[in-house]
Amino acid sequence: MKVNITGKNIEITSAIREHIESKFKKLEKWQVDIIKCQTNFSEEPNKQKKFEAVITVPKGQLVASAIHEDLYTAVNEVEQKIERQLNKLRHKPEARRAEKPELEEELD
Repeated sequence: MKVNITGKNIEITSAIREHIESKFKKLEKWQVDIIKCQTNFSEEPNKQKKFEAVITVPKGQLVASAIHEDLYTAVNEVEQKIERQLNKLRHKPEARRAEKPELEEELD
């Protein structure tokens, strides 16, 4: 899976890139076709780091974002949010209720 990483007001180091790619590599275990993965991170004026990810899947897009002082913590939070969304997407067909069983009418 190719991860596009863009940074605003912050430099993308190889350590940050490797951390993001390793976190998003874990998402492949959900066996959902991931078409595209776009990540953005920026440094807010109050020294908070904002990390956002948009993952395109055949049924639409999954979006998650987090703001934290530590960029690595923000990446971890976003990865967990996306993982929950993939879990829901993956198991949604199973969760649909089966047709209600028809009540048998008693004949007297």
